[in-house]
Amino acid sequence: MESSDLGGRQCGPIWHRRPGSAARRGVIVNIIHSVKGYHSKTIRFLNVAFDSSGDSLLAGDQQGNIYVFDLNGNRFNLVQRTMQACTALAFNLRRKTEFLVALADYSVKCFDTETKELVSWMRGHDSSVSSISVHGSGRYAITTSTDTAQLWDLDTFQRKRKLNVRQSVGIQKVFFLPLSNTILSCFKDNSVFAWEFDTLHCKYQLPTPVEGSVLLYKVFAVTRDGRIFVAGGKSNHLHVWCLESKQLIRIIQMPAKVRAVRHLEFLPDSFDGGSNQVLGVLSQDNIMRFIHIETCKLLFDIGSHEEGISTAAISPNGRYIASVMEDGSLNLYSVQALTQEGNKPPPPTFKVVEDWSKRTSEANKLTMRVTSGRSEQPWKSKGSKIQTRLLKLQVNTSLENKENELPGGLNKKRLRALLKGFGEYPAKYRMFVWRSLLQLPENHLAFSTLIDKGTHSAFVNIQNEYPIKSRKLLRVLQRTLSALAHWSAIFAETPYIPLLAFPFVKLFQNNQLICFEVVATVVVNFCQHWFEYFPNPPVNVLSMMENVLAHHDKELLQHLIKYNVTSQVYAWPLLETLFSEVLTREEWLKVFDNIFSNHPSYFLMIVVAYIICSRAPLLHCNQTGDFEYFFHHRNNLDINVVIKEAYHLMEATPLDIHPQRMLDDFIPLTKGQYPVFNKYPKFIVDYQTREREKIRQDEIEYLRERQLAHELKAKAQERKAEDEAWYRKQELLQEAEEQRRKMLLEEEEKLVEQRQRLAAVKRELKVKELQFLDASRRRFLKYQQDQRQMELKRLDDEIARKASMREQETAATVQDVEVQRMELESQRQLFEQHLIKDQEAVTKEMKEEVDAHRRRVDLEDHLVQRLMEIDREEKQKAQIVAEENLARAEQKRIDTDWRLQALHKLRRDDQDREKRYEEIAKLLHDNRVKEAELLKAMREAEEKKWEEVTQKKAQLEEEQKAAAAADEHRKQFLEDKMNDALELAEKLQRQDGYFERLHDLKAGCTERGVELQQVPRSGNICLNNLSASESPSHMSLDRRREELACQERDLMAEVRRLRQKLTSRARTSHPPARFQATKWTP
Repeated sequence: MESSDLGGRQCGPIWHRRPGSAARRGVIVNIIHSVKGYHSKTIRFLNVAFDSSGDSLLAGDQQGNIYVFDLNGNRFNLVQRTMQACTALAFNLRRKTEFLVALADYSVKCFDTETKELVSWMRGHDSSVSSISVHGSGRYAITTSTDTAQLWDLDTFQRKRKLNVRQSVGIQKVFFLPLSNTILSCFKDNSVFAWEFDTLHCKYQLPTPVEGSVLLYKVFAVTRDGRIFVAGGKSNHLHVWCLESKQLIRIIQMPAKVRAVRHLEFLPDSFDGGSNQVLGVLSQDNIMRFIHIETCKLLFDIGSHEEGISTAAISPNGRYIASVMEDGSLNLYSVQALTQEGNKPPPPTFKVVEDWSKRTSEANKLTMRVTSGRSEQPWKSKGSKIQTRLLKLQVNTSLENKENELPGGLNKKRLRALLKGFGEYPAKYRMFVWRSLLQLPENHLAFSTLIDKGTHSAFVNIQNEYPIKSRKLLRVLQRTLSALAHWSAIFAETPYIPLLAFPFVKLFQNNQLICFEVVATVVVNFCQHWFEYFPNPPVNVLSMMENVLAHHDKELLQHLIKYNVTSQVYAWPLLETLFSEVLTREEWLKVFDNIFSNHPSYFLMIVVAYIICSRAPLLHCNQTGDFEYFFHHRNNLDINVVIKEAYHLMEATPLDIHPQRMLDDFIPLTKGQYPVFNKYPKFIVDYQTREREKIRQDEIEYLRERQLAHELKAKAQERKAEDEAWYRKQELLQEAEEQRRKMLLEEEEKLVEQRQRLAAVKRELKVKELQFLDASRRRFLKYQQDQRQMELKRLDDEIARKASMREQETAATVQDVEVQRMELESQRQLFEQHLIKDQEAVTKEMKEEVDAHRRRVDLEDHLVQRLMEIDREEKQKAQIVAEENLARAEQKRIDTDWRLQALHKLRRDDQDREKRYEEIAKLLHDNRVKEAELLKAMREAEEKKWEEVTQKKAQLEEEQKAAAAADEHRKQFLEDKMNDALELAEKLQRQDGYFERLHDLKAGCTERGVELQQVPRSGNICLNNLSASESPSHMSLDRRREELACQERDLMAEVRRLRQKLTSRARTSHPPARFQATKWTP
């Protein structure tokens, strides 16, 4: 492992000798930045980032030094000193020389690597920027911190949008999905949202992870096609999501050594169409493991416990891995050296079916758990089985099958069958199939040697001859052509080699090694005998095609000969451009699928087939310009017909004129070193090289002399101009001196006059000053007098205002006193009313007590009669109940009519009352104040009254006790007298039937005593219980019953009349109310 110390250098080579594929653990170079001095120390690298091509690396250290490493040119440059640590980098902007760096002061700056100047300074974050994501177009960028994410326009460097979140939910990462207009935002609560970039509307949200999962998402990775999304965190589990179905499709369990995941990144592959399958997982033990997400196999790992990795970045072309180590150094890994196979191809289309019953159980044991430990042969979890099958078949195969076997487990014969069935290879696997068919050796060391020789002199100014818009494509074309020229001198002199190489350069622009080897293989095999007649076109090859055309379509050849159209017109343009001028991209790929799958002579046959299939328009051409235009522009021709016709020519052409007899079989390039290519007239090429070099030297000498002449001429003109300027300057100085003298004289005269005028002005000013002082004194005296007058006027106004206020206050006080007097008067009246009501209540109570006393006396006198009227009361009770029910029904009808009339009157009265309500509402506030004062006075009066009531109650209780004692004494006296009378009557009249009546009388007296104890004070006694007592003078009982019945009927009639009178009075005094219609108001 080679180590490179940047030291104090600002530029220089990265490594002195590029290591090969056998580098220890794949490390190309270890880069450190040490500072030597009194205190020697090593400056730690913090962040790395690749550009969009993957050939340049950007790295920043803790002191703010930003370095650019050109991995193809083996150069590094110090492009900026920010003087503070960087937290994030981005190097894939639309302008390839610009990059973004997030600094420790929460700002983001944009610098240019060529001019090393500050392009823009973007502020807006309140915390450290953790990541920078750039849109696929390079025009927009998203910067993310823990509290916000901001979207920037990199053309104007203005902030377009800002994503804010609640303080409780922080942001983990916000980034663009590759090759799409979708923004993915990941938060600390495991929620993931997808936003439409144009409208910033939420497209969807990923559902909550499975229940029971304790994984909190912290790091994320997305495949290049934007279909698979992987999330990890403080766990050894990885969640694999499908963004198309928005479902969790797999949970990958890492080895037990992994307890937390710190970084995730997919390893790109040129042949997987963006659906990356290899994922790099950096764990807490500082080891980055690369696993296959489908098979869950551990392919390889980088880093160790002694040399731990802090962070890492993978180049977009999948060739390099840059990692910042724990010791602060920077390691650059070669992916090819780590995998030993470069870009791993997909599984072969054809597989051999074998009956391996023993391995059935092993296939069923496939789990989703990553196998820990390093594999001896990485990337062969499935391919090893396929290779084993092929080796077993090779034992019994024939020599022909051995020749058809291709690298990567493919078979040429089967590929031809596939091509014949579908007409072309699958676009996803075409590059892999071509590499297998051409058997490319991938000589990295030999190719690096050719590239290190730099740009060939023949292609220094290629942009003048071929003005390609894409700088990257032009640079790759220039490097490929220079490598070809360094490999063989003939290619520096061949004018059509750029046309021949350009289609492959455009196709393989991201892999220059493959591009060079494809072009070299095409030149060696499919361009045989092209350079034997250099610098003329290959007449021998053109003659072979002319013979084939003459055999299959003599009429067309005669037509071409008739108008002097040779094979250099109708065949050579197709050969030197490889059909790139006359075919579209899809047609060209389909044609070369067939060319690479057949003998090199098929290339010539397809040219003849193209001419034969175009015979109809060619037979109508009669001018040389038309023929030239036809073979240099696209035509309306079915390429499938051309391919079939080429196969027909391969089979139907006689052997004596068949190009296969003249051309060799396909020979791949040799491994390790490229073969020597010298199949061309060397003396002509050397002569042209010498002549070109001589011309170039003469041109350089001429340019040097012309430059020298221009410089001498410029110096002479400059000296002449300086002399003329000096003489002109002297003349101007003399003229200026004369003018200055005249001006001095004039100025002196003017100065004298000004001094005289100044003295006169001073005198005038002195006089004016005295006058002004006098006027000021008078004005000040007047001002003082005016101030005193204004002060007196202000005092008069203040006195008048205070007098007016005093009058107003007096009037208000008088009004308040009047109002208080009125309130006191109203309170006095109210008190009097209450006193009258209390007096009436006391009077009523006394009356009730007197009535009760009278009733008790009456009851004592009429107890005997009540016993006699029990039977009559029973008979009359039914009649009374019937009359009462009739009266109630009549009363209900009258009440119902009255209520209906009252309701109508109330509705009519609503409008009038509504107006009164408004007036009452205005007086409510004033009444509340007055009521509060009145309530206070009433409470005071109530307290006084309650004191009086308490005293009077005490007196009343004493009198009631005395009355109760008198009643008890009277009761006892009556009972004693009644008992004496009964005993006397029993003795005197024992013989007659009067005893029973006396016995009843005695029982009645006993009941009367009980009832006397239960008589209420309120005096509410039923009318049916009152009846006239029978006189002791033996009044007739029947006559008394009739009188009582008449009295009761008269009493009921009187009750009915009173009810009707009360009803009519209520109708007249309370008309029916009218209810106003209600509605909702705002």
